[in-house]
Amino acid sequence: MKKLSLLLLSFVLLVSTSACESELDVIPQGAPSSGNFWKTPADAQAGVNAIYALYSDDNMYGRGFFWLNNASDDIGTKPRQNAERIKNFIVDGSESDTKDIWRLHYEIMKRCNDVIRNIPNIPLDEKTRNGMLGEAYFNHAVMHLELAYHYGDDRAGIPIQDRENFTNVYVPRAKNVGENYAYIAADLKKAADLLPYFDELTPDNYGRAHKTAAWAYLVRTYLYAKDWDNAIKYANMIVASGKHKLLDNFEDVFKIKNNWSTEYIWSVTSSAENTGLGSIFPGVCLEDKGWGAYNGWGNFYPTKELFDTYDPADKRRSATILQKGDKFVYFGQEVTFNEGSYIVSSSNRTGYQFKKYMEPFSYPKTNSGAVDIRYVNANGDKPSTALNVPLLRYADVLLMLAEAKLMKGQNADTEINLIRHRAGLSDLAGATLTDLKRERRCELAGEWTDRHFDLVRWGDAKEAYAKPLHHYNGTVIYPARNFNPAIHHVWPIPPDEIAVSKGALTQNQGW
Repeated sequence: MKKLSLLLLSFVLLVSTSACESELDVIPQGAPSSGNFWKTPADAQAGVNAIYALYSDDNMYGRGFFWLNNASDDIGTKPRQNAERIKNFIVDGSESDTKDIWRLHYEIMKRCNDVIRNIPNIPLDEKTRNGMLGEAYFNHAVMHLELAYHYGDDRAGIPIQDRENFTNVYVPRAKNVGENYAYIAADLKKAADLLPYFDELTPDNYGRAHKTAAWAYLVRTYLYAKDWDNAIKYANMIVASGKHKLLDNFEDVFKIKNNWSTEYIWSVTSSAENTGLGSIFPGVCLEDKGWGAYNGWGNFYPTKELFDTYDPADKRRSATILQKGDKFVYFGQEVTFNEGSYIVSSSNRTGYQFKKYMEPFSYPKTNSGAVDIRYVNANGDKPSTALNVPLLRYADVLLMLAEAKLMKGQNADTEINLIRHRAGLSDLAGATLTDLKRERRCELAGEWTDRHFDLVRWGDAKEAYAKPLHHYNGTVIYPARNFNPAIHHVWPIPPDEIAVSKGALTQNQGW
């Protein structure tokens, strides 16, 4: 992991220079590569490392991308104009918090295509070449998928970059999102064929793409494509591989020591020591100003609706959410949430806080009073930690398998009860889709699996958003909202991208 982090950091200057030279900020879907690059094995490695560099961008998995999930009924957001616009589905795509999502995803896809196009011409041994190509196909597919279901539908998909001709940057939208899902699935199958299993990677390469991660994203792709048979097929391949299992204790999933546990599938590799690396999401969810001990940003808080979804006996509730009176360890001291010196700020819309990402902030400060940079970034303006932020974990695979089975009319008790057993809940017999939806919400709350698009995918968003959201004391923090399934099932494409597309891009209907 350290070697990968250093390689990424060393590539920052090269990335910045290339971006300026090729005007990536105005040319859609990527730009031409430098002609004096892609000559040596070192160039090849630098090119692959560049794919991962943007994962640490604050507008990707730091917080920018999560602003769109703030629409969900799980989240109460720090008062902020753009957050309110997203919450009420009145955005136009030019909001500063979200407009870079499209550009960053396409830039990563462009870097992947550079690797795919150029690596075969560089002298490399077969194993190294295959691994690099597998990483590129995998990362392209992940970025492609995230944009596809956020912006594409049956009326129009998203542009598929011209992989062979990098100068062809004005690419129209795919006919429909089904074309995108087919392309994504093909890339993931190529990736899976080329990549090793995670346990075949050396520790200095942890954080790179691997075989079961490719299969897991195939499951997610087929879930969105409503191809239940293939979703079941690839989920079962992961289960049968024996490479993953649930940790015994739910709370342990979100501890630094378990960054690479058997539950790990795919995460944002994070660092507390390098200010340019890792997700700031733990700091983003920490109470605003961190009670004076650290610069928490306090952007996203769990709602009463989420809290009330949990059975009081569910172990996941106390591991996921801090409520008034809860004891927790904060920089080496046991304190009480929302009492005494740890009253929440006025910007906390719900009176709760996500606890999942709090472990890095539990370690004592140094003798000089500084944070321990083994766990927490000393720069509060870049509140990254040593905790990897999960993007897809094994529990999600089991729940996607259960969902696909239920959609096929099959029994999914085995998968659902594995999840419930760890939560300390009794087994279900004849579990229903309603049971699945509850388990998915409770298991994955506050994670990047995207509760909002779960609701959209299930056709539940209109009904869910027609209900108000509440503070822990019962007061309304958001009134009922108007969600139009014919429009709001996708987000608007940033107008800046449409403006520079020379007519290749059209806006989603209704926005």
